[in-house]
Amino acid sequence: MRFLVDMCMDVRVAQWLRSAGHDAVHLREQSLQSLPNGEIFGKATAEGRTGVTFDLDFSEIAALSRGERTSVIVFRLQNTRHEHVIGRLGVVLAESSAALESGAVISVEEDRHRVRHLPIGTSRNP
Repeated sequence: MRFLVDMCMDVRVAQWLRSAGHDAVHLREQSLQSLPNGEIFGKATAEGRTGVTFDLDFSEIAALSRGERTSVIVFRLQNTRHEHVIGRLGVVLAESSAALESGAVISVEEDRHRVRHLPIGTSRNP
């Protein structure tokens, strides 16, 4: 899979994704630290990447983007240390890769994650 890791995430998250065989870039690695959220989402869409972030705005952007099925993984964690984030991300990828490939917003909490298929408000079975 292809991932775009947001600035609010530790760069080690992108490194872990690459070590797991994924194509992952971190905005810092591309000197795009100040890119606005809408442009980050546009970049992810253009490059066919799933966004990985703590920024709740991306859930809203994905939900409101008509016709775009750019997936987003949004972390809503108390423990934001990169080791914990990577552990939770590993679970999400193991259990929900198909949803990400077809277009979804995944909210990740401490002990669970919730998948909402895109476009939001439609019911479909992946």
